[in-house]
Amino acid sequence: MSAGERGGEAVLAGLDDEQRAAASAVSGPVCILAGAGTGKTRTITHRIAYGVHVGAFAPETVLAVTFTARAAGELRTRLAALGVGGVQARTFHAAAMRQLRYFAPQVLGGPMPPLIENKLRVVGNAAARARLTTDRTSLRDLASEIEWAKTTLATPEDYPARAKAAGREPPFEAAAVAQVYASYEAAKQRDGALDFEDLLLVTAYALEEHQQVSRQIRTQYRHFVVDEYQDVNPLQQRLLDAWLGGRADVCVVGDPNQTIYSFTGADPDYLLGFADRYPDAEVVKLERDYRSTPQVVGLANKLIGQAPKRKGLPGLRLLGQRAEGPAPRFAEHPDEPAEAKAVAAACRELVDAGTPAAEIAILFRINAQSEVYENALTDVGVPYVLKGGERFFERPEVREALLLLRGAAAGGSEPGALVPTVRDVLASTGWVEHRPPAGGAARDRWQSLSALVDLAVDLVAENPALDLPGFVGHLAQRADAQHAPTVQGVTLASMHAAKGLEWDAVFVVGLVDGVLPISQSLSRPDAVEEERRLLYVAVTRAREQLTLSWSLARNPGARRNRPRSRFLDGLAPDSAAAVPARKPKKAKVVLDGEAGELFERLRAWRSSAAQAASVPAYVVFNDSTLQAIAETRPSTLRELGGLPGIGAKKLELYGEDVLATVSE
Repeated sequence: MSAGERGGEAVLAGLDDEQRAAASAVSGPVCILAGAGTGKTRTITHRIAYGVHVGAFAPETVLAVTFTARAAGELRTRLAALGVGGVQARTFHAAAMRQLRYFAPQVLGGPMPPLIENKLRVVGNAAARARLTTDRTSLRDLASEIEWAKTTLATPEDYPARAKAAGREPPFEAAAVAQVYASYEAAKQRDGALDFEDLLLVTAYALEEHQQVSRQIRTQYRHFVVDEYQDVNPLQQRLLDAWLGGRADVCVVGDPNQTIYSFTGADPDYLLGFADRYPDAEVVKLERDYRSTPQVVGLANKLIGQAPKRKGLPGLRLLGQRAEGPAPRFAEHPDEPAEAKAVAAACRELVDAGTPAAEIAILFRINAQSEVYENALTDVGVPYVLKGGERFFERPEVREALLLLRGAAAGGSEPGALVPTVRDVLASTGWVEHRPPAGGAARDRWQSLSALVDLAVDLVAENPALDLPGFVGHLAQRADAQHAPTVQGVTLASMHAAKGLEWDAVFVVGLVDGVLPISQSLSRPDAVEEERRLLYVAVTRAREQLTLSWSLARNPGARRNRPRSRFLDGLAPDSAAAVPARKPKKAKVVLDGEAGELFERLRAWRSSAAQAASVPAYVVFNDSTLQAIAETRPSTLRELGGLPGIGAKKLELYGEDVLATVSE
């Protein structure tokens, strides 16, 4: 056996049979169907390392593309630990940026154009030219529509038809959105600028139309790995096809059960149809779940097993590999504050019993649901962290701390004094260890700085010789990869933001029809099934303890007539309270009971408001926003402002009137 073969066998050691089969498939088209918790990152890094050791490919000819900088950084770190350097592991955008910057003189006739990192200003100017009245929320919605159009390769001319076919609900009439889209594109061209979608589009064009460019890139990169392939959109697939140039040396990794981003343009058909596109593809299923207990795995299988079968690749059924754990709990509550109070009390018990707060998560469908849990956790003295807000390394206090640490590192570092030095530097900003503020922004700031100290403690435990310059360098690497340190606190996150993460204990809350599945999805069966997959993602975040809960009314004293989520049918025990049967949903507006009555009152109010302002009714609020208000019944301006379609301006114009209508 040669040295390379011995190295390859060493790389495969420790993998299970299915992981080993996937890792040793190093030629031709390969599709790895990797269920939640089955070790997909371990498998693909070992596959690359095995291929390098046995001479199937040179590391510099491999391009692995991911969806986040953190995932790319994780791939590079694991490959380095396996003794493999030189592999390019980047996001789609980072890979395209690198290539386009190099080839810009040939393709664009000059240096790389400036990038528009935030579309809102340009979109706002385009909306003004179209004479649309906008606020920050509607501008974000317009920007999202333009991004969806570009990622699905829709032009301004065909946007209205494509949006209608896809069941989009834009913030304005489709024709108006198309006008803004066209104006936005014209402004970019006039300014000589590109946006992030253009990076992919122009790079694909360069490969398709410039023979010298395609020859050089395709000679450099001969083997491709695509992570989270179920989330690829048509624009990304076009770039991947351009990279491949008709070749088939590509390995895709994905889980059709975790397709939850169709609203952004992701198309799972690329994964589901992979074997049709490549009839000779090797398909390997990873189903051994090393993350969750058999009890959590069993519930996840039962949940996804109720979904209609989809054409394409074979389905996945997880096989729990961990020791037995507690059965998932189901909890019904009279109202949302009672639900939040019970969840907060359970978190308090877990923390008191020794579970770190950072190993607990509360997951909900929409961000507007977080406030009641923030208040309940504060009442019982449990710290929390809001996931999906400002990135850790972009927080003002963290940027200030990094600046001060770099300055201190430049002055030298005393050996063995890293942690005390970090504490002293942070103390100069007003941070006081072991004295967290009661709550709010001050608490968030304290937690961010404490996370830096905790990270220093952890790193010194691994490497006692680490000094301050080394720590500062480590932080810079983490910032590049957006790999934030652990902030101690119960995680509050939307189900979308929780994808890719895991905790010892997970509470999935607010499971009522109209919230999950969300009301906007109820007129489209495919959208409802995506909501089911979203719950599947939430469930599979739990390692050991899982609680699913719902409340029969939004506010105390209200009628308890909200039906629990249809996805719990056949999973949860029969409800002890009388929950009305769901009525058949025929019309687009599918609310009934109190929510239906409130929706009609809101429509009547909207008609009066629109008439008074001499504007069309949809300019006040569209039906989707009214449905969201009717379902969630906000009682404060903050809750109202967290709903889709409601920005600062509309909150100022209509907020009090809406709350008054809700409280009638």
